[in-house]
Amino acid sequence: MPTDLQWHLIQTVTPPQWLIADIQRVAPEISGQYLAQLLWQRGIHDPQIISGFLDPNQYQPTPASAFGAEMEQAIQRLIQARDRNQKVAIWGDFDADGITSTAVLWDGLGQFFTQNHSLSYTIPNRITESHGLNRPGIERLAAQGYQLIVTCDTGSTNLSEIEYAQELGLDVIITDHHTLPPERPPVTAIINSRYFPSDHPLAHLSGVAVAFKLVEALYLALPEVPQQPLDHLLDLVAIGLIADLVALKGDCRYLAQRGIQQLQRQLTQRTRPGIAKLLELCKRNGDRPTDISFGLGPRINAVSRIHGEASFCVELLTSKNPARCRQLAEETELANARRKSLQKDVLRQVTRKLEQLDLSTTSVIVLSDPQWPIGVLGLVAGQIAQTYGRPTILLCEETVAGKGNVCLARGSARSVNQIDLYELVHSQANLLTSFGGHPFAAGLSLPVANISLLVEGINQQARQQASEPAAVVQADLVMTLDDVAIDGGRSLFKELKLLEPCGMGNPVPKLLIRNCWFDQVWNKNIKDRKGNKVQYIKTTFTICDDSCESGFPGLWWGHYKEEIPTGSCDAIVELDFNAYERRYEVRLEAVRPAAKHPTQTLNSSIVDWRQNPDEAEPNPNLLVMDRCPDSWATVQSWAKQAQTVGKTLAVAYQGSDAPDAVAVWKQLVGMAKYLARLEKKGSRALLQASLKIGPQALQVGLESLQVYGFTVCDHNNLIQIGGKPSAKTLTSEERQQAILQFVDAVREEQFQQQFFQAVSVEVMGGIIAEHQDPDDAIP
Repeated sequence: MPTDLQWHLIQTVTPPQWLIADIQRVAPEISGQYLAQLLWQRGIHDPQIISGFLDPNQYQPTPASAFGAEMEQAIQRLIQARDRNQKVAIWGDFDADGITSTAVLWDGLGQFFTQNHSLSYTIPNRITESHGLNRPGIERLAAQGYQLIVTCDTGSTNLSEIEYAQELGLDVIITDHHTLPPERPPVTAIINSRYFPSDHPLAHLSGVAVAFKLVEALYLALPEVPQQPLDHLLDLVAIGLIADLVALKGDCRYLAQRGIQQLQRQLTQRTRPGIAKLLELCKRNGDRPTDISFGLGPRINAVSRIHGEASFCVELLTSKNPARCRQLAEETELANARRKSLQKDVLRQVTRKLEQLDLSTTSVIVLSDPQWPIGVLGLVAGQIAQTYGRPTILLCEETVAGKGNVCLARGSARSVNQIDLYELVHSQANLLTSFGGHPFAAGLSLPVANISLLVEGINQQARQQASEPAAVVQADLVMTLDDVAIDGGRSLFKELKLLEPCGMGNPVPKLLIRNCWFDQVWNKNIKDRKGNKVQYIKTTFTICDDSCESGFPGLWWGHYKEEIPTGSCDAIVELDFNAYERRYEVRLEAVRPAAKHPTQTLNSSIVDWRQNPDEAEPNPNLLVMDRCPDSWATVQSWAKQAQTVGKTLAVAYQGSDAPDAVAVWKQLVGMAKYLARLEKKGSRALLQASLKIGPQALQVGLESLQVYGFTVCDHNNLIQIGGKPSAKTLTSEERQQAILQFVDAVREEQFQQQFFQAVSVEVMGGIIAEHQDPDDAIP
């Protein structure tokens, strides 16, 4: 276990009375005090947002028409396929988001096309095919007479495969939420939530929610056709959204809330016998997001991790045959048990390897082994990253047949503490054979011979960019056991439950209980349904403090009783409901002796005014950060300035719609032509402001203009541009490369801006506190 675990306590705030009153209007039976404090700490201050946040019936969902012309084109093509009796193939993905996306289209489009006749679905094999469209599958569909492919949770960057489908006479509609290509792919329509700016209510939709929006639009276009209500798909949407760990805000939160309401009906109504059986097997009711994140989601994901092939999961989620669903659910449960066993074995092996490393000089953990199963490496990497506070890459070494027996390493990477993993791995692109992902998770492959170079290069890059890594546990509220145990825990649980569904940007509340102790501590192995031992440990206990005459039940997953200190302790816990034992209990997150390592409180000299920037302006005690920072160094500079002048730092910069990077390139070329024609000079500052880009992206853009044939001269930051694009003969590859370099630079700046627009002041304060000199403390 790491020794550098850091505890952070979010600065306590006093919420306004109107917020407590608003909460009590939604839930009259609760006090609202703790919930109001959490909402205020998390920057949820707008009364118009709060009512819809707490009650989905008061939220106004965004219509599918927000996708604009792309959605219109998709619906026109689907109606054409229906009118002409053409065959339509759904092309999905093998993880929980991809499986539920496929199930939503299978049931939703199945209201308009005959299933297994004019409608079918394809799920790639995780082990042999990986994500996305592939040529053999497209060839098979063409040979079977299909004329339209509708993707879900995949396809945006499969440019060569899309062109190949067109050559074979298949049109393609993409529904996805992954990385966008530099230019729009040649498809009938592309419906991708990434086209929206980060503050749009549809910006964070996962694949299943995007697929649902397509079905929603088709329901509106042909309202007389469907025999099932649109809402019957929402339980599938909730499973995919929560399992995919997207930010549950805007329409994502609304759809998840409505979907959970639908999901909890399954045990009684059994409209989806497969889901009902899965809930029975994992002993859950379907009324909590954790029933998905710790129950349904891992089981759906386990099938492809163990078997590669996961197509039967779509049948499991959509079939009405109870006997068939029971069989498929039990196969899924067996796959999940096998996944748990493999994951624990690999975790044990990784931990042993880590014992041989000097973690004090390791910023990014990179480990490989020829025996590790590829399907669980991402899960274990996530565990290691969280435990040790470092981005983690785990690789499986294998020999690739048919390629000269080349030794390749394939694996997964996971990040932690807001570290941009994508940028780190991308910096080593010259060592890799393939790579894809986002700032928090990625997949990659490289020659085994390059692993040592990757270890050296990525650690060097990480040391240049970031601080010393550390595992962090953060507490939201300080409470006594008397506060927790009122009404057996029911009152507090009911109040905190209004925050659900929790996830990225809205974590489960963590409670700090000081000066407590533990009685009746015991641990045991967890057994499977047949009584066989599964090597998982949980420690049960009763937690006590001076405020409460009787203790309160709790447990600690994956830990032995010997790990709980004796005597007075500080503990960080989550309040939960144990549906199996029908009781409220705490889940221990971290514990340590009370006399050691006093809790580090996040800097209280930072306040968040991003939603109400005008309130910060007239206050002489505030230093207003009105420009979005582009790095942590900039944040540190603002904090240092606030300390120097003795003011509180007010984070008040505003988010703005990020322009499409390709459109920015076209605007830059237009401005270059204008300046060249009139022989005028333009200042760097004016160019940056007009293009809404930073100095680094502008410099890349000026270099790209020179590749295009322009001449660029810098006269004391006044830019003079001459020539024309036609002045130099360019190949298509040179033109594309010039565009891509600029587009990548713009998107990198936009990513940084999006991160700092969304990062909480709690995280910001924690980073400042971690980097400050001991003799230079911020008051």
